[in-house]
Amino acid sequence: MLSLGHMQSIFRQMMIRIPGTLVLALFGMGLAAADPDAGPEVSAGAGNRTAILLRIEGPIGPATGDYVRRGIEGAAGTDAAIVVLEMDTPGGLDSSMRDIIKAILASPVPVASFVYPGGSRAASAGTYILYASHIAAMAPGTNLGAATPVPVGGSRPKPASRPSATGQDESDTGDGESADAAGPESPGDASTAKAVNDAVAYIRSLAEMRDRNVEWAEKAVRAAASLPAEEALDLGVIDLIASDVPGLLQAIDGRSVETVTGIVELQTTGLPVERIVPDWRTELLAVITNPTVAYLLLLVGLYGLLFEGYNPGAILPGVAGAICLLLAAYAFQILPVNYAGLGLIALGVILMISEAFVPSFGALGIGGVIAFVAGSVILMDTEVPGYGVPLALIGSIALLGAGLVMATIFLAIKARRRPVVSGVEELIGARAEAISAFNGQGQVFLHGERWSARCSKAVEAHQALKVTAVEGLTLTVEPIDNTEH
Repeated sequence: MLSLGHMQSIFRQMMIRIPGTLVLALFGMGLAAADPDAGPEVSAGAGNRTAILLRIEGPIGPATGDYVRRGIEGAAGTDAAIVVLEMDTPGGLDSSMRDIIKAILASPVPVASFVYPGGSRAASAGTYILYASHIAAMAPGTNLGAATPVPVGGSRPKPASRPSATGQDESDTGDGESADAAGPESPGDASTAKAVNDAVAYIRSLAEMRDRNVEWAEKAVRAAASLPAEEALDLGVIDLIASDVPGLLQAIDGRSVETVTGIVELQTTGLPVERIVPDWRTELLAVITNPTVAYLLLLVGLYGLLFEGYNPGAILPGVAGAICLLLAAYAFQILPVNYAGLGLIALGVILMISEAFVPSFGALGIGGVIAFVAGSVILMDTEVPGYGVPLALIGSIALLGAGLVMATIFLAIKARRRPVVSGVEELIGARAEAISAFNGQGQVFLHGERWSARCSKAVEAHQALKVTAVEGLTLTVEPIDNTEH
């Protein structure tokens, strides 16, 4: 175990290094967070009445929300005629979705959401964004809906009924209302009911603002209903169907929409399309806020700081660990994280590393593996697609940690069974040789050294002797029988 003096030395050296390490880490984070309100760069041609095209693809998270928000705000600073959001998303985080919707509602430039190309979808969060947009359009072969919120904690609310392809509930009662239209009724489901009712109120307000089908919007939330493009148009959920972006711009030409600055008549036929691609900041944010990357940054940070603490002077583990840990903290700040899981992961890593320094014979290591796995499983407090840590990754790291713990236990047991090779204990049973004859007390050779020895029997010169005890610098010996080897 570490002595008190050694621990004090470690603490002093860490206090010397930590400030410099934090400066480097904060400098790295500053690069990632530079100028949060600056919009994506738009080429000079965007100022000559263009259509700004932004692409939402995959799960909607902090990076997507930041990219779309800055894109819409950037378009407002130019002479752009319209912003087109191409969408193909399974949904995403509620906070990121609301950031996008706030940007749409506050935009003086009309925003058209377009589910494109064929085979795409605007599920869950995508449906809310579609309802919030000034123009809602879909390409043939696309669908939207399934907007039931996934509550924190992972319990999915039970749909009120099974929706058919037309969006009508197959369990509707004779008066046309769903038998469970009021949502979850279980007394123990209060939090789920609150989340669903809040989502219903939100999407209804968007539908009323844009004069779209309010009843189906509520059904998309309560019953997770979905619609293909053609039926969405028939039910008044969307405004039109278009085959591509130029077709969309031509179809909406001459329409009037209401923005925060008043009524705007769209003049979009033949507009040049300016596609805004994610910049380096968005790409970096997307990498950092990827749950798998954030999880690995956390582990590297914890291991790095612990190794620096156990090996003062290594420097590199401490620097890398501090940077990774701060980046992970930044990611977890904007991700739906269960902090009990975060604490269990940290405890598990500390216990597994402590196994190598404390003779617990596996108690610390096994407990650490259990805490690590439990914390990793509950770390991401959501079932949103794309925002969970893969179980295969958790299992692989847990197996690696368990392997290191077993290796430590094996080496400890092997070392315990190995014969003593130093100290007084190693001399007991060792073979010595009398330098000259003596009776009672004399001199012997042992391991090439001259020792004083005493024996209860007479000893001849060069006689083989065996050490039976050690008292200070005097050996107690006895003759070795001829049968002993």
